[in-house]
Amino acid sequence: MTSASPSNSGSPQRFPVVIVGAGPAGLTIGNILRAEGVDCLVLEVETREFIEQRPRAGVIEEWAVRGLQRRGLADTLLERAQLHTECEFRFAGDRFRFAYGELTGQHHFVYPQPLLVTDLVREYADVRGGEIRFGVQDIQLHDLETPRPSVSYTDAGTGERQLVSCEFVAGCDGARGVTRTVLPATTNIARHDYGIGWLALLAEAPPSSDCVLFGIHPSGFAGHMARSPEVTRYYLECPPGDDPENWSHDRVWAELQQRLGADGTPPLTEGRLIEKRVLDMHNYVVEPMTFGRLFLAGDSAHLTAPIAAKGMNLALHDAFLLGDALVAYLGKGDGSGLDGYSEACLRRVWDYQEFSQWLSEVYHGTSSGDEYRAGTTFARLRRLFTSPAAAAAFAEQYLGTAATY
Repeated sequence: MTSASPSNSGSPQRFPVVIVGAGPAGLTIGNILRAEGVDCLVLEVETREFIEQRPRAGVIEEWAVRGLQRRGLADTLLERAQLHTECEFRFAGDRFRFAYGELTGQHHFVYPQPLLVTDLVREYADVRGGEIRFGVQDIQLHDLETPRPSVSYTDAGTGERQLVSCEFVAGCDGARGVTRTVLPATTNIARHDYGIGWLALLAEAPPSSDCVLFGIHPSGFAGHMARSPEVTRYYLECPPGDDPENWSHDRVWAELQQRLGADGTPPLTEGRLIEKRVLDMHNYVVEPMTFGRLFLAGDSAHLTAPIAAKGMNLALHDAFLLGDALVAYLGKGDGSGLDGYSEACLRRVWDYQEFSQWLSEVYHGTSSGDEYRAGTTFARLRRLFTSPAAAAAFAEQYLGTAATY
């Protein structure tokens, strides 16, 4: 629960909104507020340099980019991002191209999250004059169930405790952040563990394909995703909790070449591995995404494993809804957006969760050791490439283009 307001913090500062966490969700909310003249404060435990370099997702759906564009937050992205209109499945020694751009007229943008965060923090702090404090410590939230909540923290430069009074707190600090710790016991947190791990790799090597590759192989899933002309993201299915040091340079590339190999395709372009970490595949959803005057967004409220590349997109969707709702309430006294915030977010969240679960069966069924799951996996893949209705349904979920959620 939240703690009582500290008594030794001196005269409190005041901002209508305090945003905890300077990731895509928090910075987008801050930019929306500043564009409408609403003062806000962003608190971030890491340094600016760290958040601008932290490797994260890189696939952004077109609706999310258009949402950023409408808010004046996509100029650099639109200049620099790669456009992807196809993906490719490789299984049973063959390759199957899925041209979702031709099918839908829509595409993905490939733009690494560190670049987006760099754009957003520059726009918020340097252009729109938003207040942001980096490197803060011991953030605490107080009186969230009252009309006058507050946030206290230790200043990185002075070591002094600071108290900020506000009307609302936006919790955008991820699964391990402080905003998750204050939720009451009655909050429902639904979890799903896939029971598998992915070895996440960044290779100092140019992409080996002009699109995303999904390798469906009895030895385990493999993925190839371009990040820049010089860097490629790869994934390898591995046991959960595996030690990255078990995967030498030679072993990694041997498995990637095998799992992503297909007749008539050249070998992958190899290079130095600049990142190796194991991700245990799991999802969770916090419901509701609000507690008193605290509103959660992004990974604070839900996690979708990178199986479907949905996490950053959901964070931006939350940010659009919450930023607009806060502007409406603080500017016009219209509380309908805040009242309906959690329900509106969760409709898309649960749809993306279901797609992640479906796609996991496609990725991992053949490596499960279960002949039945392997058989249904190939049935799904065959249907995807023989049924126009199945292709259209997959494209809609892959791109997030459903008319309503």
